Amino acid sequence: MGCGGPVIFDMNDRMAHHTARSGYAHLVKRINKFPQGAPPSDVLYKILGLLFSEKEAALVALLPIKPFTAERAARAWKMNVAEARKVLDALSRRALLIDIAGRKNQYYALPPPMAGFFEFSMMRLREDVDQKLLAELYYQYITVEEDFIKALFVQGQTQLGRVFVHEPVLTNENALHVLDYERASQVVKTASHRGVGICYCRHKMKHVGRSCATPQDICMTFNTTAASLIKHGFARSVSVPESLDLLQQAYDHNLVQFGENVRNRVSFICNCCGCCCEAMIAARRFGILHPVHTTNFIPETNPSCSGCGDCVAVCPVEAMALVSANDPAHPKKKKAKLDENICLGCAVCVRVCKTKSLGLKSRPQRVITPLNSTHKSVLMAIERGKLPNLIFDNQVMFSHRAMAAVLGVILKLPPLKQAMASRQMKSRYLDGLISRLKL
Repeated sequence: MGCGGPVIFDMNDRMAHHTARSGYAHLVKRINKFPQGAPPSDVLYKILGLLFSEKEAALVALLPIKPFTAERAARAWKMNVAEARKVLDALSRRALLIDIAGRKNQYYALPPPMAGFFEFSMMRLREDVDQKLLAELYYQYITVEEDFIKALFVQGQTQLGRVFVHEPVLTNENALHVLDYERASQVVKTASHRGVGICYCRHKMKHVGRSCATPQDICMTFNTTAASLIKHGFARSVSVPESLDLLQQAYDHNLVQFGENVRNRVSFICNCCGCCCEAMIAARRFGILHPVHTTNFIPETNPSCSGCGDCVAVCPVEAMALVSANDPAHPKKKKAKLDENICLGCAVCVRVCKTKSLGLKSRPQRVITPLNSTHKSVLMAIERGKLPNLIFDNQVMFSHRAMAAVLGVILKLPPLKQAMASRQMKSRYLDGLISRLKL
């Protein structure tokens, strides 16, 4: 008996661990239906264990990809609607789900890990989660292990986010080439809701002893995402004037505006520093692979460059360097040189140039931004081989309207992207639609 007790305890412990992990494994599988997923890792399981109970993980794993009602969740969970709504509302209060007020119904959606519930968990100070431990796990999973950040920023041509040009340095000539959706100020002015919260990246880095002195309470969410986060206290509602003041504060600190890669109804704009921001870190590590969509501008240096190095110091992705000016009269003279292959076109360098030796020119080829979140999701899914996940959601069937929106995007894509979609879908119906379109 003395020998048997510990053995039985160990077996029970292993069984409990296996059961709990299997619930989180189903959630990881569900998360990876998104075009931007989260590669399995022991660290990821620890992160999910802090954010979700095992029962919650098992339930969330059954939810559809697209927004859904409490009635649909109840059918997936095999429980009554009131009980399902209670669970959904509890998850929404912790920003693990986004709740959306529709014209007739309340809708819910599971956001991807990023930009999504990873960030939301650090957007305010809270005591219900060990944020220091969570920050350490995020740092290990995203910055040290790298599989997640590679999957998020390197796969495919269409990326999660894009850079907004530093508006204060735009000349009248530059302004003629800037479309409204390329201005962060225009996103602020046209949003239905505006929220501001703690910068996830700098908050995380503070807990691991690597934060910088730039402002934390400055990152913005918009529209339905902002409405949900404001409702549950994860973001603070701000007016247009205050939002523009925050933008100016970001400009004053040479922060880069990095936002959702869509033209309409942008859901977030982060004000990023080069040292803490995961997007800027990815741009430095994998710049040649274009992990972040650039602006339509690029800096150019004129002969008056003094070689002071201010532009080099401020560039968040190390695209600027000092090289010899090749001046025989001044052999030690330096000048700034740009690596166009990794430049984001943010124009922060132009702002700090005291001698006005830097200006902006248009890129030879315009950067194309997806129209909306559906357009972006379809492109990302096609490029990452996940289109069937987007269309044939096993949890709850798509509505005709949602299916029509996805097919509408596919039918407007270039032939190469349509061919990629067709191969993934293996659908005679889709092939027929594409063939008919060509006639």
